[in-house]
This record gives sequence, C-alpha cells and structure tokens, in this order.
Amino acid sequence: MATSIRFLDLILSSPSETDSFGCAIGRQLHGGEVLALIGELGVGKTALVRGIVAGLGVPADSVTSPTFLIVHEYQGRLPVVHIDLYRLQRPEETESIGLSDYLRDDAAVAIEWADRFPQLLPEDRLEVRLTHRTRTTRRVRVEARGPRSRSLLARIKKLVRSPLRSFRPSRQTGRKTSSR
Repeated sequence: MATSIRFLDLILSSPSETDSFGCAIGRQLHGGEVLALIGELGVGKTALVRGIVAGLGVPADSVTSPTFLIVHEYQGRLPVVHIDLYRLQRPEETESIGLSDYLRDDAAVAIEWADRFPQLLPEDRLEVRLTHRTRTTRRVRVEARGPRSRSLLARIKKLVRSPLRSFRPSRQTGRKTSSR
C-alpha cells in the first residue's frame, strides 16, 4: 500500500527564522518521530536542529554538529537524538552507531544527511529538504510520509502563517529572545 505524501513549502529568510521554524517543530514533537534532514553543506541542517532542541527545552547553544562524533543525545521534554550520516560510507556502518536502537517511541530523532541511506530509515518519517536560495535565505520542503509524520506536519502547519512564502513565526512558535 503506497503511503500518501503531504508537503509544506517555506522560505526561511534568515538564520533566526530557521531557528524559529526548528523551535516550532520541536514544540510539536511527542516522541517516536524521525526527522530526515537533507541538504548540502552549510544549508542549515544543524541550525534547524538547534531550534528543534530548543523547542524541547534544551539550551540551543548546547547543540553542535555531530559530524565527527556521529551521534549526540539531548534530554529535554523528551529525548532527542541528533545523528549525522555524512562520514559514513556504507549502510553497514550504521550498525556500529546503533541507528536502529535510536528509532524508538520515547525519543525524537533528527538525522542529518538522511538521503545517504534512505533505505535504512523508517517509512514513516518527516523529510525536511533545505536548499540555498541566497547567502542567508533557504527554501524548505517538508514531506510527511506515514501517519505519524502527517500528524506532526498538520500540527506544524497550524503554526505557520504563510506557506509558500517567507516563514513568519506566530506567537506560538516565536521564542523569547534575550540580549547577551
């Protein structure tokens, strides 16, 4: 049976909008979701994860790219596992990092470079594809595959003011900022 795919297209006009969009996603997570992050180097995958983690109550500045360690875990309102598949060459290498062990119902999992081994990911996942438009602007296409990810996308869509245009955080998604 084919899984229907639902979409959301956005333009993120600044790093702070990427952060706010990530935070909106994080606030909607219940556990068990897999976020497959796709995009070239420097497009904002780790920045998006910083927002997601912040939306779960973890300080955003604690998030770093797991390129060399491959897996980082954060404990917020629920556990978040941040995985980077960039350095892996073969699907078998995902066994050494325990990829399948992280795909559990009590945690949300964000996987950078998920397009390297899509066959190893659960069918029900939220794919977030980021592409460069300008030096600071990103196009984001979010695809929901499966019932859990469609439910998550529906919750996210309620928070997004203008799909197909620039993302403008609503009061519910915007984080309070403090001057440092």
